[in-house]
Amino acid sequence: MKVCVVGSGYVGLVAGACFAEYGNHVICVDKDEVKIANLKKGTIPIYEPGLSELVLTNWKEKRLEFTTSLHEGVQKSDIIFIAVGTPTLSDGSSDLSAVFAVAKEIGKSMNGYKVVVDKSTVPVGTAAQVKAIIANETKEEFDVVSNPEFFERGRGDRRFHASRKSRDRFRNPKSRRFDRTTLCSFCSQRKSYFKNGGRLCGTYEICV
Repeated sequence: MKVCVVGSGYVGLVAGACFAEYGNHVICVDKDEVKIANLKKGTIPIYEPGLSELVLTNWKEKRLEFTTSLHEGVQKSDIIFIAVGTPTLSDGSSDLSAVFAVAKEIGKSMNGYKVVVDKSTVPVGTAAQVKAIIANETKEEFDVVSNPEFFERGRGDRRFHASRKSRDRFRNPKSRRFDRTTLCSFCSQRKSYFKNGGRLCGTYEICV
């Protein structure tokens, strides 16, 4: 299978390397020319245990390549993963400008049927917006599915290999987004719960 991963940060690079390890041909795309130049020289821009070896092995075996050309990545691939950043704005919402810009370029570059996978952290309903943007730029047939990341730094490749969500469980987009949103909420509450528990233990000199 030919895969394009747009975005070579923690999520994108781990996903790309793991897909290549499964035997797929993967093109990692990033607009950061310095990052791509370094990756082509074997310099990994982020640290994840085992990631350097995974990237270098698949790069040397020509299952993994790097480019700044999204057009090239789209044209050479059957499946395109959008894994760009969605930073939080001052009002608490997500900045989706990078996701939408990538969607527009994907539409312009389509040369046949593609599956576009939304892997960035985005709110419910984004897949429909991505689909509309692509459809406005192309007459080619395509599908958009949601496969949100469940990334945990320090365990990125292990979580990817272990998670069925990262491999073959494509539900409808709204279900995916709801799954991601509720999980994030749960994790935040769990972290807050343990922090408060730790404070109480300190106050009352409790050892657990």
